[in-house]
Amino acid sequence: MGFHILRRLLGSPNSSRVFSSFNRPFSSSDSSSNMIRATLFPGDGIGPEIAEAVKQVFRAAEVPIEWEEHYVGDKIDPRTQSFLTWESLESVRRNRVGLKGPMATPIGKGHRSLNLTLRKELNLYANVRPCNSLPGYKTRYDDVNLITIRENTEGEYSGLEHQVVRGVVESLKIITRQASLRVAEYAFHYAKTHGRERVSAIHKANIMQKTDGLFLKCCREVAEKYPEITYEEVVIDNCCMMLVKNPALFDVLVMPNLYGDIISDLCAGLIGGLGLTPSCNIGEGGIALAEAVHGSAPDIAGKVIGDKNMANPTALMLSAVSMLHHLELNDKADQIQNAILTTIAEGKHRTADLGGNSTTTDFTKAICDHL
Repeated sequence: MGFHILRRLLGSPNSSRVFSSFNRPFSSSDSSSNMIRATLFPGDGIGPEIAEAVKQVFRAAEVPIEWEEHYVGDKIDPRTQSFLTWESLESVRRNRVGLKGPMATPIGKGHRSLNLTLRKELNLYANVRPCNSLPGYKTRYDDVNLITIRENTEGEYSGLEHQVVRGVVESLKIITRQASLRVAEYAFHYAKTHGRERVSAIHKANIMQKTDGLFLKCCREVAEKYPEITYEEVVIDNCCMMLVKNPALFDVLVMPNLYGDIISDLCAGLIGGLGLTPSCNIGEGGIALAEAVHGSAPDIAGKVIGDKNMANPTALMLSAVSMLHHLELNDKADQIQNAILTTIAEGKHRTADLGGNSTTTDFTKAICDHL
Protein backbone atom coordinates (compact mmCIF):
# COMPACT_ATOMS: atom_id res chain seq x y z
CA MET A 1 0.00 0.00 0.00
CA GLY A 2 2.83 2.39 0.88
CA PHE A 3 4.51 1.81 -2.50
CA HIS A 4 1.20 2.34 -4.29
CA ILE A 5 0.70 5.67 -2.56
CA LEU A 6 4.28 6.72 -3.33
CA ARG A 7 3.66 6.04 -7.02
CA ARG A 8 0.40 7.96 -6.86
CA LEU A 9 2.04 10.97 -5.25
CA LEU A 10 5.18 11.01 -7.37
CA GLY A 11 4.16 9.52 -10.67
CA SER A 12 0.79 11.03 -11.51
CA PRO A 13 0.91 14.43 -13.24
CA ASN A 14 -2.48 15.32 -11.78
CA SER A 15 -1.81 14.39 -8.17
CA SER A 16 1.76 15.64 -7.93
CA ARG A 17 1.11 18.99 -9.53
CA VAL A 18 -1.10 20.39 -6.87
CA PHE A 19 -1.51 23.91 -8.21
CA SER A 20 -1.91 24.89 -11.82
CA SER A 21 -0.75 28.11 -13.41
CA PHE A 22 -3.52 30.60 -14.13
CA ASN A 23 -2.49 33.06 -16.84
CA ARG A 24 1.06 33.29 -15.54
CA PRO A 25 3.50 35.25 -17.76
CA PHE A 26 6.40 32.97 -16.81
CA SER A 27 8.08 30.41 -19.00
CA SER A 28 8.01 26.78 -17.89
CA SER A 29 11.74 26.59 -18.63
CA ASP A 30 13.91 25.66 -15.67
CA SER A 31 16.88 27.54 -17.05
CA SER A 32 18.75 29.42 -14.33
CA SER A 33 19.35 32.24 -16.81
CA ASN A 34 15.71 33.30 -16.44
CA MET A 35 15.49 34.26 -12.80
CA ILE A 36 12.05 34.75 -11.31
CA ARG A 37 11.64 37.14 -8.40
CA ALA A 38 9.39 35.94 -5.57
CA THR A 39 8.47 37.60 -2.28
CA LEU A 40 9.50 35.75 0.87
CA PHE A 41 8.03 36.37 4.31
CA PRO A 42 10.23 34.32 6.67
CA GLY A 43 7.72 35.03 9.46
CA ASP A 44 8.03 34.74 13.24
CA GLY A 45 9.28 32.11 15.68
CA ILE A 46 10.62 29.15 13.72
CA GLY A 47 9.80 30.93 10.47
CA PRO A 48 13.32 32.21 9.67
CA GLU A 49 14.79 28.75 10.40
CA ILE A 50 12.48 26.83 8.09
CA ALA A 51 12.65 29.57 5.44
CA GLU A 52 16.42 29.15 5.42
CA ALA A 53 15.92 25.40 4.91
CA VAL A 54 13.76 26.11 1.87
CA LYS A 55 16.40 28.42 0.44
CA GLN A 56 19.07 25.73 0.91
CA VAL A 57 16.98 23.15 -0.96
CA PHE A 58 16.25 25.62 -3.76
CA ARG A 59 19.96 26.35 -4.14
CA ALA A 60 20.77 22.63 -4.23
CA ALA A 61 18.10 22.07 -6.89
CA GLU A 62 19.26 25.15 -8.82
CA VAL A 63 15.78 26.65 -8.86
CA PRO A 64 15.77 29.97 -10.79
CA ILE A 65 14.18 31.95 -7.96
CA GLU A 66 15.46 35.26 -6.62
CA TRP A 67 14.00 35.97 -3.19
CA GLU A 68 12.83 39.41 -2.15
CA GLU A 69 12.59 39.15 1.64
CA HIS A 70 10.24 41.15 3.84
CA TYR A 71 9.91 40.91 7.60
CA VAL A 72 7.08 41.80 9.93
CA GLY A 73 7.58 45.27 11.38
CA ASP A 74 7.76 46.16 15.07
CA LYS A 75 5.24 49.00 14.70
CA ILE A 76 1.76 49.29 13.23
CA ASP A 77 1.82 50.55 9.66
CA PRO A 78 -1.17 52.94 9.44
CA ARG A 79 -1.57 52.12 5.75
CA THR A 80 -2.25 48.42 6.49
CA GLN A 81 -3.39 48.78 10.13
CA SER A 82 -1.11 45.87 11.01
CA PHE A 83 2.56 45.00 11.50
CA LEU A 84 2.80 44.22 7.79
CA THR A 85 4.29 47.11 5.88
CA TRP A 86 2.75 48.55 2.75
CA GLU A 87 6.04 47.89 0.94
CA SER A 88 5.79 44.16 1.66
CA LEU A 89 2.29 44.02 0.16
CA GLU A 90 3.46 45.96 -2.87
CA SER A 91 6.23 43.40 -3.29
CA VAL A 92 3.67 40.58 -3.64
CA ARG A 93 1.55 42.66 -6.02
CA ARG A 94 4.60 43.37 -8.15
CA ASN A 95 6.06 39.85 -8.15
CA ARG A 96 2.62 38.16 -8.15
CA VAL A 97 4.02 35.15 -6.31
CA GLY A 98 5.35 34.59 -2.81
CA LEU A 99 6.06 32.23 0.06
CA LYS A 100 5.11 32.92 3.66
CA GLY A 101 6.34 31.39 6.88
CA PRO A 102 4.24 31.31 10.06
CA MET A 103 3.17 34.69 11.45
CA ALA A 104 1.87 35.25 14.96
CA THR A 105 -0.70 37.91 15.88
CA PRO A 106 -1.04 38.78 19.59
CA ILE A 107 -4.39 37.46 20.84
CA GLY A 108 -6.79 40.00 22.31
CA LYS A 109 -4.41 42.95 21.81
CA GLY A 110 -6.55 44.77 19.26
CA HIS A 111 -4.09 44.20 16.44
CA ARG A 112 -5.34 43.29 12.98
CA SER A 113 -4.48 39.68 12.09
CA LEU A 114 -1.43 39.48 9.82
CA ASN A 115 -2.91 36.61 7.82
CA LEU A 116 -6.24 38.39 7.50
CA THR A 117 -4.44 41.52 6.33
CA LEU A 118 -2.69 39.58 3.57
CA ARG A 119 -5.91 37.94 2.39
CA LYS A 120 -7.86 41.18 2.39
CA GLU A 121 -5.25 43.50 0.91
CA LEU A 122 -4.17 41.04 -1.80
CA ASN A 123 -7.69 39.69 -2.41
CA LEU A 124 -6.54 36.11 -1.91
CA TYR A 125 -9.97 34.60 -2.38
CA ALA A 126 -9.23 30.85 -2.35
CA ASN A 127 -7.12 28.84 0.07
CA VAL A 128 -6.17 25.52 -1.51
CA ARG A 129 -4.85 22.82 0.77
CA PRO A 130 -4.07 19.30 -0.49
CA CYS A 131 -4.21 16.47 2.02
CA ASN A 132 -2.41 13.27 1.01
CA SER A 133 -1.19 10.32 3.02
CA LEU A 134 2.60 10.23 3.00
CA PRO A 135 4.22 6.87 2.17
CA GLY A 136 6.31 5.50 5.00
CA TYR A 137 4.76 7.75 7.63
CA LYS A 138 2.13 5.72 9.47
CA THR A 139 -1.11 7.31 10.67
CA ARG A 140 -4.59 5.91 11.25
CA TYR A 141 -5.30 6.27 7.53
CA ASP A 142 -3.21 5.31 4.52
CA ASP A 143 -5.49 6.35 1.67
CA VAL A 144 -6.23 10.05 2.23
CA ASN A 145 -6.21 11.98 -1.04
CA LEU A 146 -8.42 15.05 -0.96
CA ILE A 147 -8.34 18.81 -1.50
CA THR A 148 -9.98 21.51 0.62
CA ILE A 149 -10.80 24.82 -1.06
CA ARG A 150 -11.81 27.57 1.34
CA GLU A 151 -13.35 30.94 0.54
CA ASN A 152 -10.82 33.29 2.05
CA THR A 153 -12.21 36.83 2.18
CA GLU A 154 -15.56 36.97 3.95
CA GLY A 155 -17.89 34.87 6.12
CA GLU A 156 -17.35 35.11 9.87
CA TYR A 157 -13.84 36.44 9.21
CA SER A 158 -15.09 39.70 7.74
CA GLY A 159 -13.96 41.43 10.93
CA LEU A 160 -17.31 43.15 11.51
CA GLU A 161 -17.96 42.98 15.23
CA HIS A 162 -19.50 45.48 17.62
CA GLN A 163 -21.07 45.75 21.04
CA VAL A 164 -24.85 46.16 20.96
CA VAL A 165 -25.24 46.92 24.65
CA ARG A 166 -23.01 46.16 27.56
CA GLY A 167 -22.55 42.40 27.79
CA VAL A 168 -23.92 41.76 24.29
CA VAL A 169 -21.79 41.69 21.13
CA GLU A 170 -22.59 40.91 17.52
CA SER A 171 -20.38 39.41 14.82
CA LEU A 172 -21.64 39.66 11.26
CA LYS A 173 -21.31 36.81 8.77
CA ILE A 174 -21.04 38.17 5.25
CA ILE A 175 -21.74 35.96 2.23
CA THR A 176 -21.86 37.52 -1.23
CA ARG A 177 -22.81 36.12 -4.59
CA GLN A 178 -19.62 37.41 -6.18
CA ALA A 179 -17.27 35.72 -3.71
CA SER A 180 -19.28 32.49 -3.64
CA LEU A 181 -19.38 32.17 -7.43
CA ARG A 182 -15.68 32.94 -7.63
CA VAL A 183 -14.56 30.23 -5.19
CA ALA A 184 -17.06 27.71 -6.60
CA GLU A 185 -15.78 28.32 -10.12
CA TYR A 186 -12.22 27.84 -8.91
CA ALA A 187 -13.12 24.57 -7.15
CA PHE A 188 -14.80 23.06 -10.21
CA HIS A 189 -12.07 24.27 -12.55
CA TYR A 190 -9.48 22.78 -10.21
CA ALA A 191 -11.34 19.47 -10.12
CA LYS A 192 -11.56 19.32 -13.91
CA THR A 193 -7.94 20.24 -14.61
CA HIS A 194 -6.57 17.88 -11.94
CA GLY A 195 -8.60 14.81 -12.88
CA ARG A 196 -10.84 14.96 -9.83
CA GLU A 197 -14.32 13.46 -10.04
CA ARG A 198 -16.35 14.95 -7.19
CA VAL A 199 -16.91 18.36 -5.60
CA SER A 200 -18.62 18.55 -2.20
CA ALA A 201 -20.07 21.86 -0.99
CA ILE A 202 -19.92 22.03 2.82
CA HIS A 203 -22.60 24.11 4.54
CA LYS A 204 -25.04 24.64 7.41
CA ALA A 205 -27.92 25.93 5.32
CA ASN A 206 -30.46 24.03 7.41
CA ILE A 207 -29.79 26.64 10.11
CA MET A 208 -28.22 29.60 8.30
CA GLN A 209 -30.69 29.56 5.45
CA LYS A 210 -29.89 32.97 3.98
CA THR A 211 -26.08 33.02 4.09
CA ASP A 212 -25.24 29.38 3.49
CA GLY A 213 -28.28 29.14 1.27
CA LEU A 214 -26.77 31.76 -1.04
CA PHE A 215 -23.46 29.92 -1.04
CA LEU A 216 -25.15 26.68 -2.08
CA LYS A 217 -27.19 28.43 -4.76
CA CYS A 218 -23.97 29.73 -6.31
CA CYS A 219 -22.32 26.29 -6.12
CA ARG A 220 -25.31 24.71 -7.88
CA GLU A 221 -25.16 27.35 -10.57
CA VAL A 222 -21.51 26.62 -11.27
CA ALA A 223 -22.02 22.84 -11.03
CA GLU A 224 -24.40 22.96 -14.00
CA LYS A 225 -21.49 24.06 -16.18
CA TYR A 226 -19.47 20.97 -15.22
CA PRO A 227 -21.75 17.97 -15.86
CA GLU A 228 -18.73 15.62 -15.87
CA ILE A 229 -18.06 16.46 -12.20
CA THR A 230 -20.26 14.85 -9.53
CA TYR A 231 -21.66 17.50 -7.20
CA GLU A 232 -22.99 16.96 -3.68
CA GLU A 233 -23.90 19.03 -0.62
CA VAL A 234 -22.89 17.94 2.88
CA VAL A 235 -23.83 19.55 6.21
CA ILE A 236 -20.64 20.49 8.03
CA ASP A 237 -21.20 18.46 11.21
CA ASN A 238 -21.97 15.36 9.15
CA CYS A 239 -18.93 16.11 7.01
CA CYS A 240 -16.66 16.05 10.08
CA MET A 241 -18.03 12.66 11.12
CA MET A 242 -17.66 11.24 7.60
CA LEU A 243 -14.08 12.50 7.29
CA VAL A 244 -13.07 10.78 10.51
CA LYS A 245 -14.87 7.54 9.62
CA ASN A 246 -13.76 7.33 5.98
CA PRO A 247 -11.88 10.22 4.34
CA ALA A 248 -11.88 8.34 1.03
CA LEU A 249 -15.51 9.42 0.61
CA PHE A 250 -14.33 12.91 -0.38
CA ASP A 251 -12.37 14.32 -3.28
CA VAL A 252 -12.59 18.15 -3.54
CA LEU A 253 -14.36 20.08 -0.77
CA VAL A 254 -15.39 23.72 -1.21
CA MET A 255 -16.79 25.79 1.64
CA PRO A 256 -17.16 29.22 3.26
CA ASN A 257 -14.37 30.70 5.34
CA LEU A 258 -14.92 29.43 8.89
CA TYR A 259 -15.89 25.91 7.81
CA GLY A 260 -12.79 25.79 5.65
CA ASP A 261 -10.58 26.82 8.53
CA ILE A 262 -11.91 23.96 10.65
CA ILE A 263 -12.19 21.25 8.00
CA SER A 264 -8.74 21.87 6.52
CA ASP A 265 -7.11 21.45 9.93
CA LEU A 266 -9.15 18.32 10.58
CA CYS A 267 -7.91 16.91 7.27
CA ALA A 268 -4.32 17.78 8.18
CA GLY A 269 -4.76 15.72 11.32
CA LEU A 270 -5.68 12.70 9.21
CA ILE A 271 -2.21 12.60 7.62
CA GLY A 272 -0.05 13.59 10.57
CA GLY A 273 -0.63 17.27 11.27
CA LEU A 274 -0.07 20.78 9.97
CA GLY A 275 3.68 20.20 9.85
CA LEU A 276 3.16 17.99 6.78
CA THR A 277 0.49 20.02 5.01
CA PRO A 278 1.14 22.48 2.16
CA SER A 279 -1.12 25.42 1.42
CA CYS A 280 -1.48 28.06 -1.27
CA ASN A 281 -3.67 31.16 -1.49
CA ILE A 282 -4.92 32.15 -4.93
CA GLY A 283 -5.83 35.74 -5.80
CA GLU A 284 -7.25 37.51 -8.80
CA GLY A 285 -4.85 38.40 -11.57
CA GLY A 286 -2.75 35.30 -11.02
CA ILE A 287 -1.35 36.17 -7.59
CA ALA A 288 -0.33 33.13 -5.54
CA LEU A 289 0.97 33.18 -1.98
CA ALA A 290 2.03 29.77 -0.69
CA GLU A 291 2.33 29.38 3.07
CA ALA A 292 2.97 27.11 6.00
CA VAL A 293 -0.27 27.02 7.96
CA HIS A 294 1.16 25.78 11.24
CA GLY A 295 1.97 28.14 14.09
CA SER A 296 5.20 29.99 14.70
CA ALA A 297 6.11 27.63 17.60
CA PRO A 298 7.96 30.24 19.67
CA ASP A 299 8.63 27.58 22.32
CA ILE A 300 11.09 25.81 20.02
CA ALA A 301 12.26 28.73 17.90
CA GLY A 302 16.04 28.73 17.97
CA LYS A 303 16.00 25.84 20.42
CA VAL A 304 19.04 23.66 20.01
CA ILE A 305 19.84 19.97 20.03
CA GLY A 306 23.59 19.62 19.94
CA ASP A 307 23.91 23.26 18.90
CA LYS A 308 21.43 22.81 16.00
CA ASN A 309 17.76 23.66 15.53
CA MET A 310 14.82 21.24 15.68
CA ALA A 311 11.95 22.75 13.64
CA ASN A 312 10.30 20.69 10.89
CA PRO A 313 10.42 22.58 7.54
CA THR A 314 8.29 20.05 5.58
CA ALA A 315 5.10 22.12 5.36
CA LEU A 316 6.91 25.22 4.09
CA MET A 317 8.95 23.13 1.65
CA LEU A 318 5.85 21.45 0.21
CA SER A 319 4.17 24.86 0.00
CA ALA A 320 7.21 26.10 -1.91
CA VAL A 321 6.71 23.13 -4.27
CA SER A 322 3.16 24.36 -4.82
CA MET A 323 4.56 27.79 -5.67
CA LEU A 324 6.87 26.24 -8.26
CA HIS A 325 3.99 24.40 -9.89
CA HIS A 326 2.12 27.69 -10.08
CA LEU A 327 5.13 29.14 -11.89
CA GLU A 328 5.14 26.10 -14.19
CA LEU A 329 8.59 25.08 -12.96
CA ASN A 330 7.20 21.57 -12.82
CA ASP A 331 10.46 19.65 -13.22
CA LYS A 332 12.04 21.47 -10.29
CA ALA A 333 8.86 21.10 -8.22
CA ASP A 334 8.66 17.35 -8.83
CA GLN A 335 12.36 16.93 -8.11
CA ILE A 336 12.09 18.65 -4.73
CA GLN A 337 8.82 16.96 -3.78
CA ASN A 338 10.25 13.52 -4.60
CA ALA A 339 13.28 14.25 -2.43
CA ILE A 340 11.11 15.34 0.52
CA LEU A 341 8.79 12.34 0.33
CA THR A 342 11.66 9.91 -0.12
CA THR A 343 13.48 11.34 2.91
CA ILE A 344 10.38 10.95 5.08
CA ALA A 345 9.61 7.47 3.72
CA GLU A 346 13.12 6.19 4.44
CA GLY A 347 12.73 7.20 8.09
CA LYS A 348 16.45 7.76 8.67
CA HIS A 349 16.19 11.53 9.00
CA ARG A 350 13.06 12.83 10.72
CA THR A 351 12.56 15.73 13.07
CA ALA A 352 11.22 15.17 16.58
CA ASP A 353 7.59 15.86 15.67
CA LEU A 354 7.79 13.02 13.13
CA GLY A 355 9.13 10.59 15.71
CA GLY A 356 12.82 11.03 14.89
CA ASN A 357 15.75 12.85 16.42
CA SER A 358 17.21 14.70 13.44
CA THR A 359 17.77 18.42 13.49
CA THR A 360 16.45 20.80 10.88
CA THR A 361 19.93 20.93 9.38
CA ASP A 362 20.23 17.14 9.15
CA PHE A 363 16.73 16.78 7.66
CA THR A 364 17.40 19.51 5.10
CA LYS A 365 20.78 17.99 4.16
CA ALA A 366 19.14 14.60 3.60
CA ILE A 367 16.67 16.19 1.21
CA CYS A 368 19.47 17.96 -0.64
CA ASP A 369 21.34 14.65 -0.91
CA HIS A 370 18.30 13.05 -2.53
CA LEU A 371 18.26 15.80 -5.12
